[in-house]
Amino acid sequence: MPLPSARRRPGRRTSIAPTSSEPTTRRRLPHRQTVAKLLVIATLAAAFAAQALAALRPDIALLVTATVVSLAVEGVVYRWQRGMLTLFAKSHADVTVRHVLRDLLIVAGLLRLGEQDRETEYAVLLVGLLFFYGLHCAVQAVSVLVRRTRTLPVVTRNIDASALRLTPAPHRLLRRPGERLLLFGLPATAGLLVTAVTDAAYQAAIGVSLSLVLTLAGLAALLVRLLPSRRPAGEQEVLDWFDAWLAEYRPTVGLYFSGGASSAYQANMWLDPIAKLDGRPVIVLRERFMVDKIAATDIPIVCLPKVATLMRLEHSTLQVLIHPSNSGKTSQVLRIPTIRHTFVNHGESDKLSSCNPYAKAYDEVWVAGPAARERYALADVGVEDKDVVETGRPQLDAVRPYAGPPTGAYTTVLYAPTWEGWDGNPGNTSVIEAGENLVRALVADPGVRLLYKPHPLTGSVDPRAGAADQRIRELIRAANRGRTGPRPSADAELELARRTEELDRLTVSAFRRGADQLERMLIQSTPEPGRADAVTRATAAWEEAYWASLPEWEHQIVTAARPALYACFNRADLLISDVSSVISDFLASGKPYAVANTSGLDEDAFRAAFPTVAAATVLTPDAAGVPALLETVRRPELDELAEERAALKLRLLGPAEPSSQERFNAAVQALCAQAREHRARMAARLAADLPGQRREEVMPQQPSLPA
Repeated sequence: MPLPSARRRPGRRTSIAPTSSEPTTRRRLPHRQTVAKLLVIATLAAAFAAQALAALRPDIALLVTATVVSLAVEGVVYRWQRGMLTLFAKSHADVTVRHVLRDLLIVAGLLRLGEQDRETEYAVLLVGLLFFYGLHCAVQAVSVLVRRTRTLPVVTRNIDASALRLTPAPHRLLRRPGERLLLFGLPATAGLLVTAVTDAAYQAAIGVSLSLVLTLAGLAALLVRLLPSRRPAGEQEVLDWFDAWLAEYRPTVGLYFSGGASSAYQANMWLDPIAKLDGRPVIVLRERFMVDKIAATDIPIVCLPKVATLMRLEHSTLQVLIHPSNSGKTSQVLRIPTIRHTFVNHGESDKLSSCNPYAKAYDEVWVAGPAARERYALADVGVEDKDVVETGRPQLDAVRPYAGPPTGAYTTVLYAPTWEGWDGNPGNTSVIEAGENLVRALVADPGVRLLYKPHPLTGSVDPRAGAADQRIRELIRAANRGRTGPRPSADAELELARRTEELDRLTVSAFRRGADQLERMLIQSTPEPGRADAVTRATAAWEEAYWASLPEWEHQIVTAARPALYACFNRADLLISDVSSVISDFLASGKPYAVANTSGLDEDAFRAAFPTVAAATVLTPDAAGVPALLETVRRPELDELAEERAALKLRLLGPAEPSSQERFNAAVQALCAQAREHRARMAARLAADLPGQRREEVMPQQPSLPA
């Protein structure tokens, strides 16, 4: 809903937006990248110009130097500046053009240096070079054919796909034309340079011959993979195999997800609740790269990139698809009439995105508690109340409940602001206008240990947010430099290293460098029962080792994937955040929390606009309320919001009994029953319209559904 307008209270806001002259890492980084790109282009252009000049004069020393510099720049591009490859390609100056030009300039220099009776020798070398480049094009063409045979219409994980004749990928050099040309063409270029220095044509002949041999060997290795016995299964064979797997596995409920690489967390947070459901779950993805982004799970994963392949689910036993997010490809699967669809979202907050009008496209919308139901009713976006089901948030079982005030020497405060969002609303994030003030106030208290965990998208839209984030990090580092205290023993660090190695072994796929999608599918085709439970145990052990390896007095900047947000919840005595799903989830702990008000509204209007703030301490941008807030955390008798937090927790997340997982499972079973009833009605209607025909003749591909 739109925020109510209100006059900003004078003197309550402290603007800390960076000035144009204020240097920050976020600002310098793009500038440095631009300078590096310009330097590469200038150096490469100068090297080619020097080569041309050396070939015309001719000047052997300059020719050799310019060629070596040119090759060195190519190495830099492929090692550190791969983004420039697209720029070169758009300029029609790709690696093939550059390499041909480099070698031909050397040949031109040889012709200028040599005598007339040696032109025949150099002509032979030129023919050899042209043949080498022709073979290079042939290798690339065959490489494309091999890649197409290895691009299956269905990609899977945790499913035995041995029947598809999966094989390891060809060496990555054979699939990367730029690196292949540089490496295979290096002997020819080196031989030409040696000939320019020694005037011995056989040196160039040896180099060109070696390049030809390498290229022919690569071509042969690729051609072998096109033999019928070496090819993976064809498209129709894969689709028939997939249909057979669906008929054998008989899935009942699925998690449907489509999105960008950075959005995988939205699906990962639902893996454990889905795995605990009664039935046979499956994860349905649409982007091939997402297969490897899904966290460790025992659930079968299928990726169906094409709509035609996706529609094969209509004739399966799948009854319900659960959607944690909306995407452009969601509308495609909603067309399947035999499946019921429910939207569960990946977090709930008072933001407009938590009651998106797209939600009315689903059969049901599952929310955590009564507050979300009211939010949809007030938003009036077309979602009827009868289609809203309260299931709680089963993920929050990992959040430990409040166990009393801090007992150690330090009060741990988690500052987890959200990002700036797309709409430019100043109230979205506190980082820009309040972040530095909040951090200064927190680190000024000698009894506070700060955990700063910014949203990973901070600064992606508004550069001021990225600049403020960098200044906050520097404030924390400076505060740590002014603190001293005991450090953990070496044994703690060794334990963390051991736990990290154990967790990486379970979660980081052991793919060789250059493995393609089919090879990764081969490695992950053998299901590992119990792997998800092993990862859960290893993660818990890693988290204990991680916190034990850190000094108790040291502030921490937490930006890596580990530890996760909920692990930070369990270490914190207090949360300071913005209006987001973070505070809704933190309420599961029952611990005190505060919300920074940078919206420009007065406190009453702010609380009225955002119900999740009802049980929070509201902090102004100047952070003046931080000392009093810390006192209420340390002395619970001063905490006047404890009862309100308990009431808000019930309103936002629903009752503790039955558990969220039980309510979630009950909602799934009820929706599955609706799907079965719908299919039965459709079958009866078709049978009535076509009397005398058996049901399997009317709906030949509709299997009987498991209850």
